[in-house]
Amino acid sequence: MRAILPLALAFFAAAAAPALAVPACSGTFALDMDYYTEADLNEFNLTLLRSIGVDAVRAEIWGGCIRAFVRLPDGSEEMQFYEPLNLRRVE
Repeated sequence: MRAILPLALAFFAAAAAPALAVPACSGTFALDMDYYTEADLNEFNLTLLRSIGVDAVRAEIWGGCIRAFVRLPDGSEEMQFYEPLNLRRVE
């Protein structure tokens, strides 16, 4: 019985690993942070995402990506990641 527990834990850890993966973005931003506050940049990115049809509720810089909280058709929200320069969605 003791041998089964470590195997079960290893299985669940391996199964959860893809869900914990961090998206990889270029980390380059179109706006210079010397002139703009973080709030300005977040508002700018939110406006850009909305302009391409993303129903974003809020956006922020996270790990080199734009992390957006997007409203889904059923009313729930989903966290999505986008490249800062080309607004390509990162899976």
